[in-house]
Amino acid sequence: MPGQVLPAAVLWDMDGTLIDTEPYWMAAEIELVEAHGGVWTREQAVAMIGSSMDVAAGLLQAAGVGLPVAEIADALNSSVRAAVAAGIPWQAGAHRILGALHVAGVPQALVTSAFEVVAAPFARTVGLFDVVVSGDTVSRPKPDPEPYLTAARLLGVDITDCVAFEDSRSGVASAVASGARVVAVDSHVVLDPPTEVSRTSSLERIGLDTIARIARGEVLDLRDHV
Repeated sequence: MPGQVLPAAVLWDMDGTLIDTEPYWMAAEIELVEAHGGVWTREQAVAMIGSSMDVAAGLLQAAGVGLPVAEIADALNSSVRAAVAAGIPWQAGAHRILGALHVAGVPQALVTSAFEVVAAPFARTVGLFDVVVSGDTVSRPKPDPEPYLTAARLLGVDITDCVAFEDSRSGVASAVASGARVVAVDSHVVLDPPTEVSRTSSLERIGLDTIARIARGEVLDLRDHV
């Protein structure tokens, strides 16, 4: 559209936002806990969405997994990496909007709590991200703002000129605290974000025009309403 001004960059969470990998993480968690004689429910798995690996490992240890954090992380990451390698489970509309932003010349970053062993192969396969910030490449993972601030710094842009997309409470908290414009995507968790956060029920509802509007300060509600 004439006069459309896009953001300096768009910053993307990965799991649950761009790709539907949460079922992979949940399956890996259940398998690991059950292998150690414990029980891991879907409710526990959903509550852990968006957590850093240290937090996730601690919860799994509390559920009976008798392994150190590094071994838990390796088991989960290996399982999810293999699942994604078998075929990228795109969320509806995700690949389209990544491509549209790339064609429009907007820099994009992948900002994820997943470790580099999962994030890097995905990013290489997609080939549309200028920067990757994974959970094991920052000192303070989400909900701290460091991951998003790091992405903006690496891209050479002002974080307040960026739009970030997130599907978890900790991810939204991280992005909001960084100073970015934020879009909460209701995926596996229905979020209740701050009033300054835009919302959508699907990336199918996101286009260059909506991203431009959010970048200039509009707060949009693009969810399905019953």
